[in-house]
Amino acid sequence: MKTDQHKQEDVQDYQAILESIEEAVQPCFGKGRVANYIPALGQVSPNKFGMTVRTARGECFSVGDANEPFSIQSISKLFVLQLVMSQLGDVVWERVGKEPSGDRFNSLMKLELEHGVPRNPFINAGALATLDLLMSLSGDTRERILNYMRYLGLNKTISSNATVVNSELEHAHINRAMIHLMKTYGCIDSDPEELIATYCYQCALEMSCMDLATAGLPLAMDGYSPLHGDTVLSGKQNKRINAVMLTCGMYDSVGSFAYRVGLPAKSGVGGGILAVVPGELSVAVWSPELDKSGNSYVGTAALEMFTSMTHASIF
Repeated sequence: MKTDQHKQEDVQDYQAILESIEEAVQPCFGKGRVANYIPALGQVSPNKFGMTVRTARGECFSVGDANEPFSIQSISKLFVLQLVMSQLGDVVWERVGKEPSGDRFNSLMKLELEHGVPRNPFINAGALATLDLLMSLSGDTRERILNYMRYLGLNKTISSNATVVNSELEHAHINRAMIHLMKTYGCIDSDPEELIATYCYQCALEMSCMDLATAGLPLAMDGYSPLHGDTVLSGKQNKRINAVMLTCGMYDSVGSFAYRVGLPAKSGVGGGILAVVPGELSVAVWSPELDKSGNSYVGTAALEMFTSMTHASIF
């Protein structure tokens, strides 16, 4: 159990801790690979590193390339899930499960075996099914997602990169196959091409570590954002989203991440990871080189150092 004295010391030392981590992760570079299966992402420098901490008291600490926007990719799934739950409640759990898949994020195997019902909302099939629900609402879905991210991130310049969108659309064959398979089972209502285009749009949103840590702070605060002075999610919704982040948020290496880092988190193949310490802070890290599961190699190492140095693991 962490004492109040330890918490106070941690708050005072966050900047020094981040600077120490930035130096300590340098030997980790070169051990992963940038996501070149999406050509536009393959052009990003592999040597980038940024990290931001946002505390419950509204304090902000950053190092490195923390203010540089990058493609958030699958981290967008977390925020689309929030939107769907805030608008439609628990209906989403009638479309997707809550269990880790144990397979790659774009695997079709279990999807066919389980009659088009995705294991969870953070694998690609589950994210597509979740987005399909959001598209059932009236209004422009892309505008709704963009406005939500600008609101949460307190940044009106957040946008989706058209070059990345087009690059993903050109190579979205497996995702298209998922949509058609789920539609065959009656699990998708939207037009397949409109769904895949909107999905690529959300994945191509660009945010910085600063933006992501700001957007993620309500997840650490029972759904309330001290930066906005507003409740973003109910306590019940926040609890459930954090649970699914912990068990499903890091592709098929959730067990390894829980073992090493010990925080609810969501990653993206753009190299970003957003994690939360319940009741205390959100932390975002970005480094484009990925491990074999599609998570940031350097980012995971940085978060492991962070929880070891701050005793912030939930375990």
